[in-house]
Amino acid sequence: MARVNEHYLKLKAGYLFPEIGRRVRAFAAANPSAKVIRLGIGDVTRPLPPAVLSAFHDAVSELGDEKTFMGYGPEQGYDFLIDTLIEKAYAPLGVHLKRSEIFISDGSKCDTANILDIFALDNKVAIGDPVYPVYNDTNVMIGRSGPADERGYYQGIVYLPCTEANGFFPDVPKEKVDIVYLCSPNNPTGTVATKAQLKGWVDYALANDVVIFFDAAYEAFITEPGYPRSIYEIEGAKRCAVEFRSFSKTAGFTGVRCALTVVPEEVTAKTPTGERVALGKLWNRRQTTKFNGVSYPVQRAAAAVYSDEGWRQTKAIVDYYMENAKIIREGLAGAGLAIHGGVNAPYIWLKTPGGISSWDFFDRLLTECNVVGTPGSGFGPSGEGFFRLSAFGNRDNVVEAVERIRKNLR
Repeated sequence: MARVNEHYLKLKAGYLFPEIGRRVRAFAAANPSAKVIRLGIGDVTRPLPPAVLSAFHDAVSELGDEKTFMGYGPEQGYDFLIDTLIEKAYAPLGVHLKRSEIFISDGSKCDTANILDIFALDNKVAIGDPVYPVYNDTNVMIGRSGPADERGYYQGIVYLPCTEANGFFPDVPKEKVDIVYLCSPNNPTGTVATKAQLKGWVDYALANDVVIFFDAAYEAFITEPGYPRSIYEIEGAKRCAVEFRSFSKTAGFTGVRCALTVVPEEVTAKTPTGERVALGKLWNRRQTTKFNGVSYPVQRAAAAVYSDEGWRQTKAIVDYYMENAKIIREGLAGAGLAIHGGVNAPYIWLKTPGGISSWDFFDRLLTECNVVGTPGSGFGPSGEGFFRLSAFGNRDNVVEAVERIRKNLR
C-alpha cells in the first residue's frame, strides 16, 4: 500500500498565498461589480524591458535554425550568463567569484527549498519570525520538525523574533544551531541589514560552525548607499554563506523563471565522521541529478538584463516600483498608520490600526476598500498585528488603493 509523506500533514491549514486567493475569489464571486486592487502577492506588473525581450526573441529564433539550435545545456548554467554575473553583478561590489561557484536555476523559491537536499535531517535550523513561508514549510515537509504548537511554531525549528524592538532584524540564537536563514532586503518587513548587522552574523557563523542561507532576491531595490547587496561584501562570508538571487522581481521574470545560487568553494560542512566536505560539490551533484537547467532563451534574456541598455531599462522599472512604495508609505503614514519598509525594498510593513488582528484587517480592506494585502500573521506569529502591502502594482491602482484606505481610516 502506498503511503503519503506524513510530514505534509503537519502543515497548517493552507499555504499563505493560496489562502489569500481563496478569500479573494469568494469575495469577487459574491461581488462581481467590485474593482479589487491587489497589493498582496508580490507578483510584478510591468512588462519585460525591451532589450531583454529582444534578446529573448533572438535566442528563440536561434532554436529554429539548425546551425544555431541548442539542446540540453549545462545544468549549472551557460558560461555567458555566469561570466556576466561575475563581471556585472558581483565585481562592482568588490566580490570576486569563480564560474564553478555560481549555479543558474529557475527560481530562488526552488533553490531555498532544494538546498535542504544536501544537509542531514538532524541539523538544527533557525529562521526569522516573521519570515518568507517557504523557509519554514519546506523544513517541515522534509521531516525536520515536529508538529506546530498553538501559536504556529513547529517543534525542532528555532524561531528568531523580528520585532519593532530589534528593528525587525534577528538576534543570534542563544542555543546551538547549524543553519540559519537571513533575508535582506527582508520579505515581509521591507527592512534591510547593515554591514555591522551582517558582520555580527558572519562572525557568529564562523565561531559556531554555522552555515548561513542568505536570500538577496530583492537586492536591486536598495536605494540608500552603504547597505550591502551581497553577504560576500562581509569579510569571512565566503567561508560560511550560500547566497540566493533572483531575476523575478529585479527584471520581471516571475513568469520567465531564472535565478542563481552562489556556493563558494570555501563553504563546507561535516560528515558523520567529522570530515569537511565542500557544499558546492554536493550542490552540483544534486543539480546535475535532479535538474536539467534553465532554457537557453531565458538565459540569453537574463544576460541582457546586465547590458548597458538592458540595465538602464531594468533600473527604470525598479524605480517605478519604488515610487509606488513611496506613494504607499507616505500616503498611509499621513493617515496615521505606523509604517516600516518601503525605502530599500518593495514591501511596506504596517501596524494594523486599533490593535485588530492581521486577518481581520485583511477582511476589512477586502470588503470595505476592495484592496488585497497580506496578513502579517501568515509570515509567522511575530507578524501578528502587522500587514504587508506590495509596491508591484500599476501606478493608477496604487494611488487609488491608498486613497481608498485613507478614506476608510478617517
